[in-house]
Formats: sequence, structure tokens, C-alpha cells
Amino acid sequence: MVTSKFPKDFLWGGAVAANQCEGAYDVDGKGLSPVDILPDVHHGRWEALMNPTEALEKDYGFYPSHESIDFYHHYKEDLALMAEMGFKTFRTSICWARIFPNGDETEPNEAGLKFYDDLFNECQRLGMEPLVTIQHFDTPVALMTNYGGWKNRKLIDFYLNYCEVVFNRYKDTVKYWLTFNEINMILHIPFFGGGLDVSKEEHPEQVKYQSAHHQLVASAMATKLGHEINPDFQIGCMLAAGATYPNTCAPEDVWKALEADREGYFFIDVQARGYYPSYSKRFFKENNIELEIAEGDLDVLKENTVDFISFSYYSSRLTSADEKINSKTEGNVFASLKNPYLKASEWGWQIDPLGLRTTMNQIYDRYQKPLFVVENGLGAKDTVESDGSIIDDYRIDYLREHVREMGEAIEDGVECLGYTTWGCIDLVSAGSGEMSKRYGFIYVDRDNDGQGTLARSKKKSFDWYKQVISTNGADLA
Repeated sequence: MVTSKFPKDFLWGGAVAANQCEGAYDVDGKGLSPVDILPDVHHGRWEALMNPTEALEKDYGFYPSHESIDFYHHYKEDLALMAEMGFKTFRTSICWARIFPNGDETEPNEAGLKFYDDLFNECQRLGMEPLVTIQHFDTPVALMTNYGGWKNRKLIDFYLNYCEVVFNRYKDTVKYWLTFNEINMILHIPFFGGGLDVSKEEHPEQVKYQSAHHQLVASAMATKLGHEINPDFQIGCMLAAGATYPNTCAPEDVWKALEADREGYFFIDVQARGYYPSYSKRFFKENNIELEIAEGDLDVLKENTVDFISFSYYSSRLTSADEKINSKTEGNVFASLKNPYLKASEWGWQIDPLGLRTTMNQIYDRYQKPLFVVENGLGAKDTVESDGSIIDDYRIDYLREHVREMGEAIEDGVECLGYTTWGCIDLVSAGSGEMSKRYGFIYVDRDNDGQGTLARSKKKSFDWYKQVISTNGADLA
């Protein structure tokens, strides 16, 4: 009998985000979220992401998020399917604009709170621990238009008011919390990451890092607040991760790769260690970035580090010190050369299971805090056969090898709390707004134009993951 490399209380599950699955964008008093003003990739999504103020003034006709997969009305059916797979945990997010439609109200929207009451209670009834992201690319649009987004320090107070409400409301149903999803993405997609429009800013990097400071302070203060409300809360940070390899063994390439990894680690250094890393001083100086740090900020950061570190992992990256040969892979927001030793997905994301083990070891070596792999998966086009079956062996192959390498990392000594595959049910892609880029074990009948019955059906990977969970990762066949 094959023994499992995974702890007996390992939290197997899946992950979604409110803004990519709930739909019901104007139901029960909800305000506008960033995705609600974006078209799909074929009608200018990336241009809108980079110029959100202009996007607000346009009518694109079709907005993928407005209905999405209508999880808002189908959540009981969807959670039942996840429970059938044996999920121990379900990661989702709270939509800030459902609780505070404009983000700055003093009193919350009761209808929004009630929805998450029902959602988390249903999770608990089915034996699934909710893993809840407080801000998953979901700063209310009104906070951008009225305050300029996270560049305005006032957002710390608005965020903490929101946190206090949800911590108190769900203190008995939610144990695991993440303060910000992929916090380092504020540097790459500032509208998603920070409700920012930097298209007209004279010094975009200054704005992004000042906004990041506000988020880091807010995260620390939320961690303090959460532990005061319920000492049993486990509060984590979240990084868009992936080890960066040097293109050659030239020392210049090795240094370039180290710098690339530091760009993301910068955020977790603050959240997990409690202070700005020494290398940030030179970076700020050379890039003319001067942070406005209020009295007490550094103490707050030092005294309120996270309990665990969560991260997304889809692929590793490759870089060169020679800018002439640096290029971007299709479909990936991180600059990367094409690695000749790796295959790539249909969207250009390079597939590197061993890179997950490498990444886990690097993060754990750096921080010695428990890890949680909260996003990992393969976006691919699925075909529904004439008999209704969906044979997604490519997804099974991807996940099998990543789970295997995650197990190896645990054998290496890495402490890991759990694993939630991304998009466990098909949802709208954050980057492209498409439905055709599917990640789920559960197929949703909806196409890129919003057509379809929204009927749910199981893919072949559904039964495979059910087996993985039932054997605690011992049987990956």
C-alpha cells in the first residue's frame, strides 16, 4: 500500500473568486466591482484594464462578469458537487461592493451580508472549511472614482471598517482568512490590485508602491483586528508566486533572476517578517520612490505579521540580463522567456511541476511559516462529447504532476496546510474575460458570448480529484 506524503489533516479543496463566478452584479444592493466595467479580451479588456477611467465612460455591450456562472443563485448546487468530491476546504472571496456598495459607507448592506451567511453556513454543513479572501481584485469602483484607489490613505480606514464587519459577522463560521489576493499584482495590473488608474500619473511606480504601503499597513492592522475578534483566526497573506530561473549560468543572468523574485518577495518580506527588506532601500532610491510612512506604521507592520503564507503557482519564469533577448510569453502578465525544456498551455503558460517544489522550498526557507497552495491549475479548452462526457486528461496530467511535486516538497520538510486548485468550477477568466479558458472539475454550459443553459456537469477530472482526496494524495493514478 502506498503511504501518503500529506498530513492527515491536509486541507484539500478548490478555489474561486467572487468577481469571477458570482454574477448578480446589480442584485441586492451591490455596487460596481472592477470586473463589472470590463469587456472580454476580444473587445478591449486589456486596454480597459490599463485605462479604467475611460472604460467607465464606454458601453461595451457585453460584460462577462454581469452574469458569469451565476454562482450567486447556484451556490448550493455547486457546493454539493464540491462536497461530493470530498473537499475539506473551499476558497472564495467576499465581494467588498456587496457589503459596502461604494466602499465608504458607515453601515453595511444587510442583503450582502446575508448571502455570505448562507454561503459559509452551507460550507460548514457540508464539512468544508471556508478559506476567505477579503479583497480579491475587488476594490469597489467608487473608491477609485471618488478617492483615487489605494494611493489614498483613507482606504485603510474603509478597508478596516469592512474587515471589522465581516470578521464579527463570520467569526463563528470562518477560521482561515487572506487579507489581499496576489498582493504583488498591484505592480502589474494596478486597477485589479489597487483600484488604481495610473495611465495619467507622472510617476506610476511611486503611486503603485505608495499604494502598496497602504495595503501592507491595512493588512497588518486587519491581522491585529482579526486576532482580537477571534484569537483562533488563522490570517494569511497571498503571493502570485513562481521561481525565476536564469537563462544561463552567467552571473548576470543569475543576479537578474534573483532581482525578479525579490520583486514579489518584497511584499511577503513585510507581511511575514514585519519590516521592509534591506534591498528595498536601494531600489527606492534608484527609482526615485519616496514612501510617505505615517508615525506608527512601521510598528504596526512589525507587531502584526501573518500566521501563514499562501500563494498561487501556475508556472515558473525565465529571465536574461540581456534585454535584447528578453520577451514575453503569450497570455502571461509576468515577463518571461520561453523555456526550451518546458511545454506550454494553450494560453502560453509554461508547465513546470518541479517548479512548484522549488518555489515551496524557496518560500519556506525564507520565512519558516506554514504555506498554503491556494491556486494551481490548467486553463484549457474543453470539448463536450456527443454522450455529454468531457475527457480532460490534460488537466489530470497537469494536476497529478503538481500534486506529486507538492508532496515531495512536504517530504523536503516544508510545512503545508492545504491545496486548493484554481477554478474548481468553470468561471470567467480574470485576464481575458473568456469562458473558454476553463480550469474546473465541473463544466458550466456557458460560452464566451454569455450563451448557454448554465447547467453543471462533471468532467473526468472530477472523479480523479475525488480519488486523490479520499486517499489523502496517496493515489494519483
